[in-house]
Amino acid sequence: MIEIPSDLNPALVPLAFLLGTWEGAGVSDFPGAEKCNFGQSVTFSHDGRDFLEYHSHSWVLDADGNQIRPLESESGYWRIDKDRQVEIVMVRDQGIVEVWYGELADQKPQIDIATDAVARTAASGPYSGGKRLYGYVKSDLMWVGEKATPEVPLRPYMSAHLKKVVTPEEVAEMARNLPDMPDDGIAFFK
Repeated sequence: MIEIPSDLNPALVPLAFLLGTWEGAGVSDFPGAEKCNFGQSVTFSHDGRDFLEYHSHSWVLDADGNQIRPLESESGYWRIDKDRQVEIVMVRDQGIVEVWYGELADQKPQIDIATDAVARTAASGPYSGGKRLYGYVKSDLMWVGEKATPEVPLRPYMSAHLKKVVTPEEVAEMARNLPDMPDDGIAFFK
């Protein structure tokens, strides 16, 4: 279920499905880079202004699902206009700054974006731009990213399936809103 916080800027209501902390796993595979499974934590938050704040941290996982080392971190700001056009400014730990543009699909929680501008530091690796698709599917957040370099044309390189993290406060709120259960607890499920 998508909840819309009462203090959310009205312009951001179409992006409310992104709010919260999401965690899960995915796969990374790009020529010239290590192919790996990764874990990821993504947070979308707001402070009442006309943007969502975004933070993502990912790490390489071993065959047992244990964290080995950091993979990638990025942060940024997401906005949407009245025509459902999305703009994002993002900074990555590799020394890359990106401006992304795209749109929120009509009648479904899906965002398709592509880079419009890329700036790189001298220390960053080769990167020309990318595309991403985010979708809210059966209460989960899923995404796939494409990447291009001067040597490699645009192609998929990362994807992940994330589940919403429930905070202790949210659990307490759910518990307060449960109907009274009979003493045996079984009748609740009938």
